[in-house]
Amino acid sequence: MEKTYSLTAHYDEFQEVKYVNRFSSGTLHNGLSLHVGSQKQERGSGKAGKDKANRWSKKEICLFSGLVFATGLCVILAGTLLLKYLVSEQDHNRCREQCNRNRGASNKAAKLVASNIDSTVDPCTDFYTFSCGGWLRRHGIPEDKLSYGTVSAIAQQNQAKLERLLQKPIRRRSRWSAERKVKDFYRSCMDLEEIERRGAQPMLDIIQDCGGWDLLVNLKRSRWSLDELLYKAQGVYSAAAFFTLNINVDDKNSSRNVIRIDQDGLTLPERSLYLGQDEESEKILAVYKTLIEKLVSLLGADDAKQKTEEILQLETQLANITISESDSLRRDINTMYNKITLRELQRIAPTPHWKRLLGRIFHDTFSEDDEIVVLATDYMQKVSELMSSTPPRILHNYVIWRIVVGLSEHLSTPFRDAIHEFSKELDGTEKPMDLGKICLNQANKQFGMVLGALFVEEYFSSNSKIKVQQLIKDVKHAFDRRLEELDWMDAETKKAAEAKLRYMMVMVGYPDFLLINEAVDNEYGFEVNEKMYFKNILNSIRYNIKVSVKKIRQQVDKTAWLLPPQTLNAYYLSTQNQMVFPAGILQPTLYDPEFPQSLNYGGIGTIFGHELTHGYDDWGSHYDKYGNLKKWWTEESYNKFLERAECVVNLYENFTVYDQRVNGQLTLGENIADMGGLKLAYYAYQKWIRDHGPEHPLPGLKYTHEQLVFIAFAQNWCMKRRSQSIYLQLLTDKHAPEYYRVIGSVSQFDEFGRVFHCRKGAPMNPVEKCSVW
Repeated sequence: MEKTYSLTAHYDEFQEVKYVNRFSSGTLHNGLSLHVGSQKQERGSGKAGKDKANRWSKKEICLFSGLVFATGLCVILAGTLLLKYLVSEQDHNRCREQCNRNRGASNKAAKLVASNIDSTVDPCTDFYTFSCGGWLRRHGIPEDKLSYGTVSAIAQQNQAKLERLLQKPIRRRSRWSAERKVKDFYRSCMDLEEIERRGAQPMLDIIQDCGGWDLLVNLKRSRWSLDELLYKAQGVYSAAAFFTLNINVDDKNSSRNVIRIDQDGLTLPERSLYLGQDEESEKILAVYKTLIEKLVSLLGADDAKQKTEEILQLETQLANITISESDSLRRDINTMYNKITLRELQRIAPTPHWKRLLGRIFHDTFSEDDEIVVLATDYMQKVSELMSSTPPRILHNYVIWRIVVGLSEHLSTPFRDAIHEFSKELDGTEKPMDLGKICLNQANKQFGMVLGALFVEEYFSSNSKIKVQQLIKDVKHAFDRRLEELDWMDAETKKAAEAKLRYMMVMVGYPDFLLINEAVDNEYGFEVNEKMYFKNILNSIRYNIKVSVKKIRQQVDKTAWLLPPQTLNAYYLSTQNQMVFPAGILQPTLYDPEFPQSLNYGGIGTIFGHELTHGYDDWGSHYDKYGNLKKWWTEESYNKFLERAECVVNLYENFTVYDQRVNGQLTLGENIADMGGLKLAYYAYQKWIRDHGPEHPLPGLKYTHEQLVFIAFAQNWCMKRRSQSIYLQLLTDKHAPEYYRVIGSVSQFDEFGRVFHCRKGAPMNPVEKCSVW
């Protein structure tokens, strides 16, 4: 371990010098006594003789003083030289340790980069395969995963750390201790014997609470109402049926919360899967029908084929009126946002009874003049008509199914196996996730912040937080400079864009309240029993609903985190103008304080730039510096922005995987952020070089640090996916496939062509380029 040297240590060393001086002075006094004793022959000569014998001449006094001064001076000089030697030796040792550490980090970084590269590929022809070819050759996809990439190693390291934390003995055992609760919850999840013993009963209890289910037993309509059932689904079990209803920030007034209603209610991840548009979607629809039958059968139904078919038919009707997320109508928040009164909502969508439903869920009294935000007005009108025209029994069966399918993963093995069989056909997962990983995921989901507090205490230093904040500062500075240089944006719009950048809040690592045990305990005000896993899940759901509904009368907390600190992710929040980078993503290989800065700027730096650019993409560009949905562009500048965005849409529309096109409109925001993030990180690194000087070349590598920025960016996205999951990715994911995230970004950046000496017109250096930021 490296020694530290403080002012106190130096003070102690000077104290030692003073001690030597005192000791030397004492020796001189002993010498004087011997000298005095040597005058014995003059004793007995009388008093005058004694006085004379004891009297020193001026010459003797001068000689003695000079001797004392010279001796003292020698001691001081000797002490000074000794101290200088010790400090020099300490500095030398410290320098040697630092040099050894730097050399070790450089060797490790060089080995990592070189092992992932395929040097036989021309970077100007296919930069992704050049950067990731070595990694792709060495790695396969684990049986229990849909995909595997370089960031998966970080996820595995984080998971191993969290598992160790969960398995440690409980330190705080009080009733309200959040640490005790998360560890008891984890044990309840791992207690498969108890879960198997309870079987289907926990779900049967829920069905009974909802008035029964005629798929299992004949049901009289008088025992339930649609309003009551929707309350149970939305306000008790957090299941979206027909629509989703939540509390969120008001887009046009980011200081207050508002109730928001939006389209929802499909079990499959995309509406087109219900419509049988191709062979793959027909296959998925068939296995989904099998899943309904299996789960219903496990709950005790004898013959439910006809009634499960009715559920599927109703979801298909919902799919027909649902708008796809890739549709332009779902990409324009100004079109979606519609604030209306409850009176107006009741007129647009007569079913259900909104005032009564909201009153039950929010335990509050609403007037017809209270306002809510509807994000899918046409859908709500059509779904209300659908609810009115559908037989009550089918409505009931559908709502119960939505509760069942949302909670069955927490039941016994037969239920979990049925879900896995469906997932296997849906996305290609070969092997079910083992119990330990399932329980860790659930602990993360239900108790994220307390697990995060344990993670931060053990694995994240405040020093890392400070270094990362400086890197983010450089990225923000790069964007500020980019704004100055833009030739397509007028001065008025630039001024507003710069103001938004200045107001942009950055949160790094973890929220400060995690360092206070009592504050963490207050986040989890519900009971946990280490023998009752399913009940623990329900308690968590109900408590979170309770916390959420209270926000309707509260001011927006602009310091709140949406993700716990151990999360391997980051986000930009438009309504807060806020970037958040949890500790879980600030880990090697994305970020390593010992690595060359070229790799850090190309790694985590491009992610910082990515999130910042989201504030100015096709969605974030509609929000001002305060996070309010407000136009801050001049008409001329915004039209030029749209032209440049359209270029990006067309670029990605020309990319295909297995003859399936990338959806340029669906992925537009992420593509703009990828392209912008790379540019900002590169320019931020140029600033770092200006401030600190050039870095030494990595041993054994022929690549410059400018080139390493691009290589590190590409190696963030080395990834393998199962072919089945690629179909769904292209259909539902707002990110382009990793291959195109890389080449779509580097090929549109002039500096890449210059740094790698690519000829004009090469695949990675086309003559015509798209550029937004």
